[in-house]
Parts: sequence; C-alpha cells; structure tokens
Amino acid sequence: MLFELLLWIDRVFAPPGFGVFRYVTFRSAAAAITALAISFLVGPRIIALLAKRQIGERAKEELATTGNHATKAGTPTMGGLIILLAVILPTVLWASVSNVFVWTIVIVTLWLGAVGFLDDYLKVVRKLPKGLIARYKLIGQIAIGLALGSAIYFFPEWFSASYAQVKTLTTVPFAKHINFDWGVFYIPMVVFVLTATSNAVNLTDGLDGLAIGTVGIAALALALVAYVSGNAVFAQYLTIMHLRGADELTIFASALVGAALGFLWFNAYPAQVFMGDTGSLALGGAIGGLCILIKKEFLLPILGGVFFAETLSVIVQVAYFKYTKRRYGEGRRIFRMAPLHHHFERCGLHEAKVVVRFYIVAIILAIVTMATFKVR
Repeated sequence: MLFELLLWIDRVFAPPGFGVFRYVTFRSAAAAITALAISFLVGPRIIALLAKRQIGERAKEELATTGNHATKAGTPTMGGLIILLAVILPTVLWASVSNVFVWTIVIVTLWLGAVGFLDDYLKVVRKLPKGLIARYKLIGQIAIGLALGSAIYFFPEWFSASYAQVKTLTTVPFAKHINFDWGVFYIPMVVFVLTATSNAVNLTDGLDGLAIGTVGIAALALALVAYVSGNAVFAQYLTIMHLRGADELTIFASALVGAALGFLWFNAYPAQVFMGDTGSLALGGAIGGLCILIKKEFLLPILGGVFFAETLSVIVQVAYFKYTKRRYGEGRRIFRMAPLHHHFERCGLHEAKVVVRFYIVAIILAIVTMATFKVR
C-alpha cells in the first residue's frame, strides 16, 4: 500500500529520488529493514503479554534428561505472532497490492499460521494435552494445498498471462532446458509439498534458534531465486522459466529474512520466547509456497535439507521401532532420539553447538541450491 502511494506521488509530482521505489531490489531491502524494526518494536511487548497471561511452554517429560530442556518450561510460546506481523506488514507496505503472487503467498502463510495458532491456543491456553487433533490439523494443511493447487491449475491467468504455459511445470535442478510436467498430479503435489514443509519446519523447531535461523537462510536463497525468475534478462541468461510478476515475491522473502533475524534476537539461546506452531506451520508454508509459485519444488530437498533430514529421522525412527517390535517383541531405535537435533544432544553436544552446525549445513545447502542454476 505504501508502494502504491509512493508510486502515485512519483507519477503526479515527480519529486527527485522517488523513482527508486519502482525497483524491486530497493523495496526488498526496505521490507527486510521494516520487518527487523517491527520485530524489535513489537517483540518485547508480545513476549511480556504472553508472560503476563502465563502462555508458556509446557515441560516435556521425554526431554527432561536432555540438555537444558527441563529449565525451558514456562518460557512464553506462540511467539509466531511476532513473525507473522513482521512478515505480513512489510509485504503489504512495500509490495504491489495488485500482484496475485504476493496475495497468494500472504494467504497461504496466514492460513497455516491460523492453524498453528489454534493448535497452540488449545494446547497452552485451554490446556488440552494434544492441542488441535492431528487429523484436523492435517485437514487445514490439505485445504490450503488444494486451494493453491487448484488456483494455479485452473486459473493460471490470475497470476500472469504467460503462467498458463508453465502451470504444471517444475524446474529440474542441474538440468538445462528440461522441465518436469506434473500434469494431472499437479494439485496432489502441491498438497504434499505444503503439508510436508509445514510439518518439517514444525519438527525442526526443537532447539533455541534452530528453526528460525534455518528458515531465514532458506528465505534469503529464495529471495534471489524469485528475483531472477521474475527478471526476463536473468531468466534468459540462466535458462530458467521467466515468471512475469514473480519478482514481487522477493519482497515477501526479504521480509521473511528480516523477520527471522528479528525473532532470532529473542529466540537465540537461551530463548526468551518460542514460536510455537503459530510460527513453525506458517514458516513452513511460506517456504513451500514460495517454491511452488516460482516452480522450484525440486529444490526443496536441497535448500530445505535440514528440514528434510529432521523429518526423515522421525520417519525412520518410528518405522524401525514398529518393525523391530513386531519382529522381536521389543522396539529398537536407530537414533538415540528423534528428531535428529535431539540425537546430537543425546550424544553430548550442547544445543547451541548443534544449532550453529545446522546453520553451517543450511548455508552450504543454500550455496548448492544457487549453484544448480549454473552447474547444468
């Protein structure tokens, strides 16, 4: 909205320097700074409000003997509200309000944030042990996946005139001039990606600063990918699909980077606040939604390698435990504890060291992701 006002001022009065607001790069930087400022302004107030209302993390018995988790009970949770404010407000201020890509990713993020908020509310405020029942949470995730997949599949012209030509296509990493066509399986793929990424980030959110830091790294890479995908010159140079209008997603992704840095200020060890499902489901949906909209779904296992490994560790652990219990009468484990970050804690590493090392892996994976556009 602010962008539209500044654009009108530039068009009508043509004051010196106002032309800079036309550039996505400038507005992306402004969105990141605005998100950081909002985090610093509202963060302490929301944390104080959560603490006053005693909306805190409950003790987890399975983690009582792991690291410093016993001392985390009572720490304010539902801090994802800080993230949502710091992402959505700068996006609305600095992005074009007429861009469908922008409104789509905002709706996806808010929807999954609402699902997470309901889960947190039932769990922490209403004191229901399991919060939102798993199948209802899954229904919420599937619903937004169906909505997004159907919008792209049946109404691609909403996004841009040329989007219909690539609506079911996906870029194949390390392959030049090759795009995979999902065809009639496109909508199920979108449902799977959104559900998987939102749950994967949720599983990763187990150590102070882990989920928000790795999401911030992934968002920075996606900001660059969104920009080159929406820029005709760069898209042609890199021989990737040119998605007209998708460069506005750079503003959302940049706001996500700023919000991640801002929230990390409060969430770094020792954490003053946890994001809860309000934040983790929204962040996972944002990452997955960005990859879907810019046709880079196959990059998720690389860029989101940390989330992928965390999820895989849980799947393998549960499957192996059930298999051995059925075969030997006693469940056995591959990892000392799942998700993976708790395994390393049980191996004797301090959680801060685990988090930093996961950051390093996430940065390496982001570099590999960017390299896929040239090593082809």
